Amino acid sequence: MPALPAGALMVASVEMYLDERASRRIRVLWDQLEELGVQSLRTPHDGRHRPHVTLAVARQLDPEAVAAALAGTRVAEPLRVNFQYAGVFVGRVVFLGPAPTPQLVAHQARVHGLLSAAGMASLPLYEPGEWVPHSTVSMRVPRPLLSDALRRCLESLPIEATVTRAAVADYARGIFREIP
Repeated sequence: MPALPAGALMVASVEMYLDERASRRIRVLWDQLEELGVQSLRTPHDGRHRPHVTLAVARQLDPEAVAAALAGTRVAEPLRVNFQYAGVFVGRVVFLGPAPTPQLVAHQARVHGLLSAAGMASLPLYEPGEWVPHSTVSMRVPRPLLSDALRRCLESLPIEATVTRAAVADYARGIFREIP
């Protein structure tokens, strides 16, 4: 496992990946943000990020333990997601937001519940009732570029997508394991 840089926030996540058409549209947005001078998710971790919606985040996740906890559940359930808005989290994290349909919210709560039952605690913002469904497009956007980045995101909407795959990912540690 590669060493982490000093002070790096160690996080692992359970991510749902989008169909190729939607992924391509989000990657085009990433390129447009880069052209503005805003680092998108295309850049960090040697370009390994994929457009996704995160269901759970923890300081560390053992991919085998996650797979065991979620056995019998389709994390990559073919959910339809419709990105309808853009937003900013604290820290100038810009994201695309899918409509929080009852199916999407229930799916996240089910995955979270199974992980919790197996002793894997998610970060508080990913608790059911606190979770905001999103697909991050950029982190720590420079203040002078924030309104331009948001405008570019809004111009890319709406984006309709279908979940096609899922994985446990820990980019800092070089961990990536697909799960059903």
